[in-house]
This record gives sequence, structure tokens and C-alpha cells, in this order.
Amino acid sequence: MSGELTEGIIKIIIREVGQECAAKGQAVSETLVAFMVKAVVLDPRNEFNVDQILTKKDVQNLTQLCVTRLLDTTNPSLSTIKMQVYFDMNYANRAALQSIFPQTALVAFISLSKKDKEQQLKNLSMLVTGIRLFNKECGKGGKGIDDLPAILNEAIPSATRTVEDSLNTCHVRAHCYTALLESMHEDQQRHRQLSSFQLKEALFNVRQYEAFLCILMSDAITGAQEVEKMNVQFTTTMEQLKNTVQNKVSVDTKEVFPLFVAIYNVWAGFQNEILLLSFLTNMTNNLQQFLETQSQLFPEEVLTSLLEGVTVKSDEERIRETMGTRVNVSDFENQEWLFPETTADFDQLLIQYRGFCAHAIGVKGLTLPGNPAIGILKHKDRCYVFSSKESAYIFAQDPDTFIQLNIEKAKEHAELIHLLELHHQFEYLAPYTQARSADKRLMKPTTKCDSSTQTDTHILPPSIVRSYEWNEWELRRKAIKLANLRRKLTHAMQTDLSHLRRENSTQVYLPKDVSTQTKHDNSSNVPRPQVFLAGLRGGSSAATHMVKVDLTRPIDET
Repeated sequence: MSGELTEGIIKIIIREVGQECAAKGQAVSETLVAFMVKAVVLDPRNEFNVDQILTKKDVQNLTQLCVTRLLDTTNPSLSTIKMQVYFDMNYANRAALQSIFPQTALVAFISLSKKDKEQQLKNLSMLVTGIRLFNKECGKGGKGIDDLPAILNEAIPSATRTVEDSLNTCHVRAHCYTALLESMHEDQQRHRQLSSFQLKEALFNVRQYEAFLCILMSDAITGAQEVEKMNVQFTTTMEQLKNTVQNKVSVDTKEVFPLFVAIYNVWAGFQNEILLLSFLTNMTNNLQQFLETQSQLFPEEVLTSLLEGVTVKSDEERIRETMGTRVNVSDFENQEWLFPETTADFDQLLIQYRGFCAHAIGVKGLTLPGNPAIGILKHKDRCYVFSSKESAYIFAQDPDTFIQLNIEKAKEHAELIHLLELHHQFEYLAPYTQARSADKRLMKPTTKCDSSTQTDTHILPPSIVRSYEWNEWELRRKAIKLANLRRKLTHAMQTDLSHLRRENSTQVYLPKDVSTQTKHDNSSNVPRPQVFLAGLRGGSSAATHMVKVDLTRPIDET
């Protein structure tokens, strides 16, 4: 088996790697195997080329490298990649975690079949729920309904504290690893027994864990704000409903039913927040398993001994140290720098590398927090921040070179692609959610396009002999016809009537329509006869005396 690293070969490699790992007692997902194949090919130490021709030996070597890395349980890089795959395949934002039948999808669902019946059932359930909640509020029923607002008011702070504790723990680890790497970078003879490569992998592991926890914390804060709004809305609607019902024996359904539905909608929002909070809690707990490898490599007591004589700085301390410095724009002619006082929506700018220093990543392999107050460099429509003024000046001298260094560093540590959000630099590496199936292309696809060509039907002048005949019987028929013609004679004669006869023709003028007109038109009309009979109805006398009057006008008056 040989050829370029195409889709078919990659599928075969993924299948073989999965089978070998399973045979050795390690079950791995196709998504994880797919990304590991990418990581091994990208790593320059393995000397693979995306477009190279692979021999059977090369494919076997690639397969074996993938299996070895997947079975190395002491590798923090593998734990980071597993964490990235888990989070990307299981995390969903708040919009995707609504109830089974959100209002927007309900219409499409019930229109499939039995539309009217399902709509009536839903409306009925909403009303019944609203009525039960109202009765519960009035102390007249609602047995078995949990107090969701009270549960959320207790659960959200608890979940937030859990995430904060985990964040503080990973912050301490990240600061310790960063301090150790900086000390080793300054004095290469120090801690010679340590592997800087493994230390960087451990740093990237806790930094990725920190990034995911920040996402979950943001969701928890948003959930708390939503619950606070719904509490106010629930109380307001319930008071309005009480004022409408009061002690009345009967209430108009047009007034009270919409309020019951409104209460149901708020309560459904509480239920959604319960599900969201449960989801966030499970995600937080499940992410902790991916920190075990780096914590086993560098236990607390070992880390403490290594940090003797080393100054550990937090991210906040590093930013405070550089708050008084900033880039002098006049030192750069062709570079664009952004500052808070001169840039609208400065805090909303999309910073590259997840806000880490763009210089330290490729040069030192460190994820140092960038300080936007120093100045944000805008290069080719992308924004970069730096941990110090000196780093900003060095990077700005040749940004493309340092950007390429960061890309090379990501090839050595494949987990940086996701951590630093470098997918635009590796367009042929799809995010995990787009590569869950082995049918997806894992490497740069071959460019394809539809094309067509057209040529003349006959380029050269035609040389077809129309009189040519290949059929022997047709040739025989023509020969007989010619032979018969030789024995035929043509006779002609002329009569007296046809002698010197010629064709004659005449021409006439066609008749035309002629009309005349007199000087003026005239008409006459006879008067209409009018006769009036009086006395037909009788009068005071017994005898009737009729009088006839002719009212016809004379002819000359008409």
C-alpha cells in the first residue's frame, strides 16, 4: 500500500490504529485517533509530508507512532488532546440546551401530524401547570411541585464556588510551571534533570483546563442573571394573577388564561436552568480527570522543591508590572497600534492566541498573559498583545516571522492548535466536532473543479465522396439503369396550335369604392299624441260627464 496521504489511506490508518489499541486493552474513539494522525504528521520530528508519496513502510511507521502516543498514559499532551476532544464533543451553548420542545421548534414539530390535537394538549398542560402553581402559591394545592427558585438560589452559588476553586488550583499550577520554564530558559544548567518539553506539555494542559473552566464560569454567571430576572417576572405575574382572581366566584377566561400560560413559561425557564446547571456541574467534574497525568508527573512536594529560589508570579502580577509602559507609535512607520483611548469597543477586540503574548509562544514556548494596555498590534486585520514592551518591539519588527514560529511550535505541540485557536492557520485540520466521522477529510483535500472543452466538429475540409457506393447490389442496379438508357430514344413533335405560341397577359384597374356627401343632414319628427280625459271618476252628481281634451302639440312646435 503506497500513495499520497489521501482520504482512503487515512481511513485505513485510523481503522488499523483503533484495532491495535483495542487489542492492547485501550479503547479509543475515531475522533481521537483522527487527531492523533494529524498531530504525528504535523510534528516535524517525524519527517512526514502531507503531500509526500507514502510507501508501505511509511504507513506502518505512521500507524506505529500513533499507537505509541495513544498508549502513553504518562504524556500530558495526550491528556490535553483528550480533554479538548471531550469538551468539544460534549459542550453545547445555552441556546442548544433548551427544553425538548422549545417554542420556536414546537410549530415545526406539531405540524408533522395531528397538529390540532397536539396543540390542544400542550395548551391544556400549560394551563394546568399554571393553575397548579397558582394554587401552590395560595396554599391550596400544588403538592409534589419542587421549589425550583429556592433550589436554584442554593445550587448556583455552590456550582460557581466549585468552578472558582478549580480555577484557583489550575492558576497556581500554571504560574508554577511558567516560573520553572522561565528559570530554565534563563539558566539552562538549572534543573538539568527536568524535561522542558514535558514541563511545557503540563503547562499547556492546565492552560487548556483553565480556558474551559472560564467558559463554564461564564455560563454559570449568565444562568444566575437569567434566574434573577425570572424570579422578578414570576413574582410580578403571580401578583397580577392574584389581583385578577381575588375572591371572585367566576373569572373571564380571556383575562386569566394568558396569566396562567405566562406563569408556566417562567416555570419552564426555571426547569431549563436546572438542566443547564446540572450539565455545567457534570462538565466541571468530568474535566478533572484530564489533569491527573501532569499532577502525577509533578506532585506537590516535587514542585515545591523545584521552586526553591524561584520567584512565582501570577498573571495579575505580571500585568500590573507592565501597566505603566506602552508602545511609542512614532517608533513604527508601517505598523498600526490600538489603544483604549483611541479605539472604539477596545475591550471587544478579537485577540489572537486567546490573549497570550504573541512573542513568548514561538520564542520561549510559554503562554504568558498579554497586557492590552501596552498596545495592541493590528497586523493583516488580526490583533496581537504582548507581555512586555520589549516583546512588542521585537515582534513588530518582523511579525510574519514570529507568526510562523508560533505555527511551528503548534506543530511540535498539537494541543496548541486548539488552545491558541489556530484553526485558521491549519485549514485542512477540521475542529473535532467536524471530524467525528471517519468519512471526513483529515488532511488537505485535493482541489477539484468542473471543467469542459470544445473542439470543432470537422477541423479539416470534408473529403467525403457522395457518389461513392460500397454496396455491390446498388452498383449493379445503377449499371443496369445506365445500360437501359443507352437503348432509349427521346421523341418530340409540334402541332399548329403550339407553333410560335407565346403567353399573353392583360392588366385591368380594379373597381374602387366611391362615395359622395351632401351639404347637410336633416331630419323630422312627428308630435306624440296626448289626450286627457276628465270626469271619469264621477262627481257630486249621479251622472258622469266625461270631458276629452287633446293635448297633442302642433307640428311646427316640435
